[in-house]
Amino acid sequence: MVYVSLFNLLLLLRWWLQNALRQRRSFYLPLLIGLFLFSAFRFEVGCDWTGYLNQYWVQEGRTLEEALQTREPLWWGLIELQQRMGLSYPWMNVFSSAIFFFGVHVLARRQPDPLAFLVLLFPVLIIGMPMSGIRQGAAIGVMCLAFAAFIDRSLWRFVGWTVAAAAFHGSAAIFLLLAPLVWGRYSIARLAIAAILAIPGAFLLAGTGDAEMAMSRYVDSGLDAAGAAFRVGALALSGAFFLLLLRGTWERSFPQDFKLAMLGSLLMVACLLVLPVSSVIADRVAYYLILIQAMIFARIPFLPLRANRTLYVTAPYVGLLLLLVVWAALSELFAACYLPYRTWIFGFPEEMRWTF
Repeated sequence: MVYVSLFNLLLLLRWWLQNALRQRRSFYLPLLIGLFLFSAFRFEVGCDWTGYLNQYWVQEGRTLEEALQTREPLWWGLIELQQRMGLSYPWMNVFSSAIFFFGVHVLARRQPDPLAFLVLLFPVLIIGMPMSGIRQGAAIGVMCLAFAAFIDRSLWRFVGWTVAAAAFHGSAAIFLLLAPLVWGRYSIARLAIAAILAIPGAFLLAGTGDAEMAMSRYVDSGLDAAGAAFRVGALALSGAFFLLLLRGTWERSFPQDFKLAMLGSLLMVACLLVLPVSSVIADRVAYYLILIQAMIFARIPFLPLRANRTLYVTAPYVGLLLLLVVWAALSELFAACYLPYRTWIFGFPEEMRWTF
């Protein structure tokens, strides 16, 4: 299968360059461009391909003013801009992937090993978002800028980028609840304030039209509810791994980024607790947290670990490989959505022609 094979190649590349940090950095940009092309120029690949095609058609009957009055004005405005440029529907994937990968690049260049960060994003986040849920994929790209602002302790940039992300996909708005934690060190008092604010925020998110649609499409079917539990469960294990085994060493090694890693790990575990209440909320938030998960995992080789170092370094890659293999092998939805992989980067073959 193309996705498992590609991830295996990425793992082999990372293993081959394990003792060559400079070479890993030189491979990063070509890999970033390659994954962008793989994602952006897919054709009839992804669970939401027809859903976003319907949105493209809906916007054809609207004006720019109507687009900007929706709950996600940047998303609908982007579609309107594309149509005014005379571009057909598949270009939506190009634009949304460009936003996603630009944001990922902003976070990746802050990592000591950007190649590892990118590899760790592939099996769940890249396949799941810019290759399917492109609206949230664009929001995740913008949230990368918000997370960078959080690390820099820039409150207004964090709030601004988070609001912009929510203008692509409303689920990003929940991260505004982290605003009280941007300045200063994290504390029990600040965590308590954020937790109190999160309660009404979570209910507001659950009551949106997007959440209701996602609930009927992904939860009531049963198949996707199990997938959500699988993804959220794996993420919760990652958060617990950081909190129990890496927290102290990570703080000493990377103090500037520690607060984001700590809060991200707490949210990873919290998503598991939210799962029985609303799998939609847990799954939507979990996709954003994969960015922090990758940041944590990619830095493990740079931690001064004395015991179980090899296990800690390799376990994330092995775990993600197993997750991808199980997902690809057991999910009928995966086969229906992602296979076969086709691309229009070299033009549309006659059998792939589409009336847009």
